[in-house]
This record gives sequence, structure tokens and C-alpha cells, in this order.
Amino acid sequence: MNFTSSEAPSSKCSVCVLGQFCLPVGLNTVDVAKIDTLVKERVRLQKGENLYRHGDPLSSVYSVRFGTLKTEYGLEDGRQQVIGFHLPGEILGLDGIGDGQYQSDAIALEESEVCIIRYDAFEDLARQIPVLQHQFHRILSRELTQDQRHLLSLGTMRAEERLASFLLNLSQRLAARGYLNNEFDLRMSRVEIGSYLGIQIETVSRMLSRFAESGLIQIKQRHIKLIDMDGLYELAGIPNPERTRCIKK
Repeated sequence: MNFTSSEAPSSKCSVCVLGQFCLPVGLNTVDVAKIDTLVKERVRLQKGENLYRHGDPLSSVYSVRFGTLKTEYGLEDGRQQVIGFHLPGEILGLDGIGDGQYQSDAIALEESEVCIIRYDAFEDLARQIPVLQHQFHRILSRELTQDQRHLLSLGTMRAEERLASFLLNLSQRLAARGYLNNEFDLRMSRVEIGSYLGIQIETVSRMLSRFAESGLIQIKQRHIKLIDMDGLYELAGIPNPERTRCIKK
């Protein structure tokens, strides 16, 4: 792993374009200056490189600055179960807080960079800045809610519903970061998607082909374009938030 310093002014948390995902709002100047001391270094990862491994002692939590990572858990039979995909602005390592050691492996899906947040330093600062502690609780709650929704989808949705919901969730998360919501590259393989959704790789490939034949998407290798958003939302059985906002207006 390639460690780099974050001393440059443009690298400070307070001016980071992803601050809306990590930092609380309404901080005064003094508190902003304190938070800017929290991230002193970053680590650059190449594709396939581990950020941490299951069983490693908790030392830090990490915020993705750019790139994409996956978290996965090794099963007793040797298989790897993907449990999450992490985009810029999202936090990794939270599963290590309870037992003091990470409960999964975190692996880069492409060249990525993460900010290192030393956990003991964060705890000290959170006691000084209550709004930072509140933001951390919000992040924990958001992660828990996302995990619960994923478990619900595994237990109640058909394969095509899970895949449509996955594509739409990825679209929403990318859009929140300023990317196109209807056209993007899948950084994860079909095997990894199948592992995360609890379906076979053959089913993933078959469903993607069926979506394309139905005019829902266009796909070329890992590049995907969502053509019929309403159709995907209908297939997933969830309301289109854009339609909901239009109705409220």
C-alpha cells in the first residue's frame, strides 16, 4: 500500500467535495480546524489489494476518497461472500468497533484512495464536538438500515427484482456524488454481483441479457446504461423518487 500525507490545504476535510457525506453541518471555525487534523494520511490501493483483513485489530476507520472497494467474508468452505460495495464518501471499518477487530476483508475493485481516520483520535475529538458524534451515529444508522434492506431483499425478492434494485441503488448513490445516474461502469464482476445478491453468475448474466432485450438497459461488457428507469423501478417494486418529487410539487 502507498501511504501519502494529507498536509496540503486542498486535501483538508473542510474543503473536500465529499465532505457532505462525512462531516456534520453547522460546524464553527474552531471545530472545523480540529476536524482538519483528524486525517493526517491516506493510502493508495491498487486493484485487488487489501485495505484490511478479517481479524486484523481495529486501528482506524476509512473514508473512500476515490475508487471503489468491496467488503467480503470468508465462509468455512472456502467461498467468499460479498457483503458490500463502497463508493467515494462512504465509510469502511465500522464492523470492527464492537469486538475491536475487523469482521470482513476490504479489497479495492480498482485503483482507489482512502482517508485514514485513527479511531482513538476520532473518539477523543467526538467527545469535544458533540455534533461530530451525532454524525457518526447517523452514519452507523445508515449502514444498519442499508444492511437490513439488503437482508430483506435476499429473503423476499426474486432474482430479477434484486438485480433491478441493485442497479437503481448504485445509480442513486452515484448521482448523489455528481455522476450520471443512468450511465456508468460496473466496477464489480458478475461473480461479485451474484455473491452480493445471493444468485448464481449464470443468473446474473441471463437477467442482464433479459433486461437489455426488454429495453430496460443497454450493456456492453461492464458499461451499462439505464434506458427505462420507470420500468426498472416497477420491476424492483419500489417507487421512483423522481416521480414522487414531481407529484409533491
